[in-house]
Amino acid sequence: MSAMSVNLEWLFSEAGDGTAERIRAAAHHGIDAVEMWGWREKDVDAIETALRETGVELVSLTVDPQLALTDPATHPDYLSAVTESLAVARRLGSPNLVVVAGQERADLPRPEQRAALVSVLSAAAALLDGSGVRLLLEPLNTRVDHVGTFLSSTREGFDIVREVGSPNLLLLLDAYHALMMDEDLTDVIGDDSALIGHVQVADIPGRHQPGTGTVDWAHQFRTLRDLGYPGRFGLEYTPTVETRESLAPVERIVAEL
Repeated sequence: MSAMSVNLEWLFSEAGDGTAERIRAAAHHGIDAVEMWGWREKDVDAIETALRETGVELVSLTVDPQLALTDPATHPDYLSAVTESLAVARRLGSPNLVVVAGQERADLPRPEQRAALVSVLSAAAALLDGSGVRLLLEPLNTRVDHVGTFLSSTREGFDIVREVGSPNLLLLLDAYHALMMDEDLTDVIGDDSALIGHVQVADIPGRHQPGTGTVDWAHQFRTLRDLGYPGRFGLEYTPTVETRESLAPVERIVAEL
């Protein structure tokens, strides 16, 4: 198993707009794991065929649609979306469904919004019992990409995962978002690496491939390994060069881990 997975929303775009074509291009490059976002606007039949023919693993997709989970009025629709997305995840062999909290509300105290988030995540996690699929809760940065989002703190993300208390809910640690919020990975992870279901990376500034910005990714990858994270590093960045060229610096780093 490779230590990497690649997000097909941005990588291997040279192969065309279709996710299935990008899966085949990734496989041709030797990539054995990919990620994608929503599924409703995609050709799921073609994706299923491409995954089966190439042997590539789909690491994650998002619950589609994503709704503002801080608003209890969205919860019935969201739980329906979880059920439908779970069926797609199982069909495509994906072990993870990504979930985000949505925007913070100005009309409701933050503790009430958090309670609503915990409530719907608890209900959603229960829907996954026995499925072999997990929810991954992703904190996002509020400085550039997701201004106004409710959940921007890795520590609070861990606390919410612990409060829900289900093996079907873990944290998606997007190191790009965490570093954008000036978090130190050693400090925010602490002893909680077992609660991390997946890690994603992109460089700062610009959210491009590692090696284009200011982050010492060899150090960050070693830090994550030393803290006990054993999984893949998901490459979720916008490449500044052709995809295969953009992957080379990361491939060199992970080869030495």
